[in-house]
Amino acid sequence: MRIIDTLAAVAEEQGEKPAEVALAWLIGREGVTAPIASATSVAQVESFARAAALSLSAEQVARLDGASA
Repeated sequence: MRIIDTLAAVAEEQGEKPAEVALAWLIGREGVTAPIASATSVAQVESFARAAALSLSAEQVARLDGASA
């Protein structure tokens, strides 16, 4: 559950939803060219767009990496 708690904390810091932080984190990972996500509503597409534009700090990425290990 560490990763969920860390995602929630980073999301709060960013003022975004945990799902958006998770997608932004995946997009930024080496070797990940395109995370697969499926939208079933306009709101989800808008959320994906926010995630794609989200910039995580090096410290936030390190925390997420550590929590997922």
